[in-house]
Amino acid sequence: MPIEQRGVDTVPEAERTSGPRDLVSILLGSNLCLGVIVFGWLPVSFGLGLWASVTSVITGTLLGVVVTAPLALISLRTATNLSTSSGAFFGVRGRLVGSVVGLLLSLGYTALTLWIGGDVVVGTLARLVGLPTGGATHTVVYALLAAGTAVAAVYGYRLLLRLSKALAVGMTLLLALGLLAYAGDFTTGPVPDTPYLLGSFWPTWLLSAVAAGLSGPVAFITLLGDYTRYVSPARHSGRSVLGATCLGLLVGLLVPQLFGTVTALAARGGLDYAGPLVAASPAWYLVPLLLAATAGSVGNAGLMLYSMGLDLDAILPGATRTRATLVVAGVATAFVFLGHFTSDAQTAMTSFVLLLTAIGTPWAVITLIGHVRCAGRYDPEALQVHNRRARGGRYWFSAGWHPRATVSWAIGAGVGLAAVSTPLYEGPLLALTGGIDCSFVLSGAVGGALYATLTPGRTAAGEEAAHEGASADADTPPDGEASPGGTRAARGPEGRPEAAPGAVPVARDGAGA
Repeated sequence: MPIEQRGVDTVPEAERTSGPRDLVSILLGSNLCLGVIVFGWLPVSFGLGLWASVTSVITGTLLGVVVTAPLALISLRTATNLSTSSGAFFGVRGRLVGSVVGLLLSLGYTALTLWIGGDVVVGTLARLVGLPTGGATHTVVYALLAAGTAVAAVYGYRLLLRLSKALAVGMTLLLALGLLAYAGDFTTGPVPDTPYLLGSFWPTWLLSAVAAGLSGPVAFITLLGDYTRYVSPARHSGRSVLGATCLGLLVGLLVPQLFGTVTALAARGGLDYAGPLVAASPAWYLVPLLLAATAGSVGNAGLMLYSMGLDLDAILPGATRTRATLVVAGVATAFVFLGHFTSDAQTAMTSFVLLLTAIGTPWAVITLIGHVRCAGRYDPEALQVHNRRARGGRYWFSAGWHPRATVSWAIGAGVGLAAVSTPLYEGPLLALTGGIDCSFVLSGAVGGALYATLTPGRTAAGEEAAHEGASADADTPPDGEASPGGTRAARGPEGRPEAAPGAVPVARDGAGA
């Protein structure tokens, strides 16, 4: 299988051969891993029993899917990833906000997956063959998992899709065996000596709904477009893509998370998950557990690393996707070592997901508002201006940024960070919310409301971009020619300007994005 060469450029129609079933496969198979399973342990570590854990996880996940899933429709129309697509609303340079948010989200989840997966691998090998469990062993195991992940990510979407399809079947069977393996020790009550993390039930339940439930779908706010850009709107309706995305997110997140809750209670894993999980496993399940830890970690972290490579490729247009992927693989591995040797899992996970949720939610809300306003009509060529090192075009706005969208996001993110409650940091607005973490609600509401107020209705992206882009400096590098809007036209194999394949016609009356 050849290595994928395509970065964040527009995917030609001929290559858009995936469909809704592929979306379900990739969202299901890639999430059946310990990096997602461990989020089901979080409610247990917060002091909740079975039913409180289950209801908080399901509630948060459902809410997250409602907000996140529609983002999949954007790349269905633009044929590029979501960060680049957000340039229609933030500007072709302002879309770097989405790239940075996506890079941080993927970096954290990649490191978390390798960290938890590596710990379980070391623990199972220690029981199976007596492998020492010191720092050197962890270092070797982390490095091997990271290497496998990097290979999968470098080969790209097609290999990751095949891997996800295999994992959807294999990991389902391994998790089903796991339920049998831990059934004898299962209990519905909270783990002894694990008090409510926030002192009382409802604040802790709400924290669980955000940290363990909502954070799952939010992790995909920039990832969904990596997959739907390979789906053709000429062959598949938006309704079928949205339905497949909702199904894939719901099943792909709830199955592993609820498995994590059940096994955490069975293993009495109040303070840690990996160690008690391995210790409580019957001998016959150690080999399946080892397979789940290795294959599942490579599949999930591979997709996250693939997305990171695309985001870095978008930030640094001069880099190739392959080089960008290898760079972020090294950074993610460094974060694994940092997390293992300097922090505990509960503190690191809770702080990370709450902070990134507060930052990412207003970006997602603003992007969705823009998508609704433009009725899903985009100019794919104009979205690629920054990638081609050109200037001008429909989405140039002011020097490549949409100031009001960027300011709306920044204020929304700032409010969210001021209202967050983590084991490492508590925002000053908690005094106004009764100590309850409402960061994601406030960040999304403030960012979205500001954007809706500061931009002049349906024509915000279309008319402003058209007028400002028309007057912008359209200079391009010596090796390119500017297209009519200041966008350098894509070049075909013989050097002739080439239209964006599969482009959806954009409205010229101001109704477009």
